[in-house]
Amino acid sequence: MRAGIWGMGKYVPEHVVTNKDLEKKVDTNDEWIRTRTGIVERRIASDDIDTSHMSYYASLEAIEKAGIHPEEIDMIIVATVTPDQTFPSVSSMLQKQLGATKASAMDVSAACAGFMYGLVTGKQFIESEEYKHVLVVGTEKLSKIVDWDDRNTAVLFGDGSGAALLGPVSDDRGILSFELGSDGTGGNHIRMEDHLLMNGREVFKFAVRQMGESAMNVVHKAGLTKEDVDFLIPHQANIRIMEAARQRLDLPVEKMSMTVDRYGNTSSASIPLSLVYELENDKIKDGDLLVLVGFGAGLVWGAVALKWGK
Repeated sequence: MRAGIWGMGKYVPEHVVTNKDLEKKVDTNDEWIRTRTGIVERRIASDDIDTSHMSYYASLEAIEKAGIHPEEIDMIIVATVTPDQTFPSVSSMLQKQLGATKASAMDVSAACAGFMYGLVTGKQFIESEEYKHVLVVGTEKLSKIVDWDDRNTAVLFGDGSGAALLGPVSDDRGILSFELGSDGTGGNHIRMEDHLLMNGREVFKFAVRQMGESAMNVVHKAGLTKEDVDFLIPHQANIRIMEAARQRLDLPVEKMSMTVDRYGNTSSASIPLSLVYELENDKIKDGDLLVLVGFGAGLVWGAVALKWGK
């Protein structure tokens, strides 16, 4: 038995904050942000919308697309570093909201690689035949931990949620291979104190190397070559980092998802948001080989080679 994605969903807040808007708040400008990050705008959640609410809206869509009922979900995994509160977990709050009465629930904290860790964890439960349906959600309200007076970080982040309903698929579909990793010696480069702090230069160097390396590793682990890759879904942190991964795989520009311009860096939500966006625009077809790769605070990383379809 192999685990794959049955259905996906997304939620992004209605409120759009453009680079021009940020020019009025911090010492920056639209050209500087665009050329260095690729970001044009980001979504910011209102005070009455928290992480669990965004998870709920994205999950409803994923469950509907999968064609199952909430009572059929065996496990809920929520990847986030911005929970509503320390406890109860976002996953337990989501279980209640969905009415997923039979589901176990846990949160995963792996920053921007969290969705990858959630996918791989869900895969194990399905392929061991202990569970049949696992809901994996990447969701963040980063706006509540960003220092809006710090131009180095305020321009980068946005809010949103993406969800995937995993289930058993045929042998030639689903998650073919994965890689998870951590280098705790770099943990100080992205950290949370009173607000989010980041050493952008060091994170950039790490990410440029690790994204491309991990992408190639999962392709090789799947017994394939880079010529077999149909689409790259990288973590949407910075267009220059994403380009480095694309070039490592020798993919044309149109074969890489880019939503960083419209959503900014949404941490664990960025990969599922991008995947839903490409599905909505008919860029991904049944049987396509996708490479999903992310990195984040820890420093951690994760990558998956996935054959799309059931």
